[in-house]
Amino acid sequence: MMRKFLGAVLVLMTFVLRASPAAAASPESLIRDSVDVLRAMLNQDDTRDMADVVEGAHAVAFVPSMVKAGFILGGEYGEGLILRKEKGKWYGPSFYNLGGGSLGLQIGAQKISLILVVTNEKGVEAFLSSKTKLGGDVSVAAGPVGRRAEAATDAQMKASIYSYSMTKGLFAGVSLEGSVISISVKRNEEYWKKKISAADALRKPANDKRIRPLVEELGRLAKRAR
Repeated sequence: MMRKFLGAVLVLMTFVLRASPAAAASPESLIRDSVDVLRAMLNQDDTRDMADVVEGAHAVAFVPSMVKAGFILGGEYGEGLILRKEKGKWYGPSFYNLGGGSLGLQIGAQKISLILVVTNEKGVEAFLSSKTKLGGDVSVAAGPVGRRAEAATDAQMKASIYSYSMTKGLFAGVSLEGSVISISVKRNEEYWKKKISAADALRKPANDKRIRPLVEELGRLAKRAR
């Protein structure tokens, strides 16, 4: 009975989170909000640490607004987009959803912005599958900042995805283990004006005027790398 109850609560929370403003964005507004998030992070002292990770990245993904909420059962949901990087050029975007649930005594709600730095092709593949669990199907870790970044070595930096967050003006790495990535077929179709797979979307050069501001901000971030 308890399992059935918790399952029902999880379904209800997922419905509520999907109905939130974070889940009601258009492709264009997701891009604009991603630009705002990146600009806000560029104003932080530790951004250079993230820039170092991005410099060798295979892709960078954004979730401008992820809602975390809970009462006994916690959950989160957000919509985002990903751009793939190859030989210094950007491709995409492809749109996706990020969500999950966690058991525990959690009361209250929180909204955070996320940037996910994808360090290898296995990480990119996580955004091409219909559903991928972070920490299970693909390794994920809080992005290094500050002293932890300075102490990190190539041997230690093995996660496929590093996550950074911005909440209430604070910039930090954040763990997303247990969260699930799923392709947003609807958003991809809205942006590209046709049915398209995530893989095909990430093969298209990111030179459309709608995505160009985000590519330019990524260029600004690259200049912060050591």
